[in-house]
Amino acid sequence: MERLLGALREVFGGTDTGSAGQALVVRGAPGPALVRTADRDDDLLLVGAGGRGRLRRALWPSVSRYCLAHAGCPVLAVPPSPLRATPATVHRRNALRLRLDTGHLEREFGTPAPRGESA
Repeated sequence: MERLLGALREVFGGTDTGSAGQALVVRGAPGPALVRTADRDDDLLLVGAGGRGRLRRALWPSVSRYCLAHAGCPVLAVPPSPLRATPATVHRRNALRLRLDTGHLEREFGTPAPRGESA
């Protein structure tokens, strides 16, 4: 329970999430445990979706797919942020000492590349 409270503090800055609910620790396989816990019609099950590589998808079943298929309450599957991949890409390019492609910024956001940088 202390790990859960620590995670809530880290994400929300405290244990009060601003929404009605309660902190609960349930043991078991993730998909069945979530579906078993959110078993009322007025529950809402919130799960992350996607963001896994091909190897992980092949080796481990998807918890979000299990919940979408078996839950008796509404399920909200939230895809990962498209910004999530950006820091990893920048880090990889820096580690390999490759120049950053600033041209994609101009194409994507309409922002010109900084002076002296090539697109």
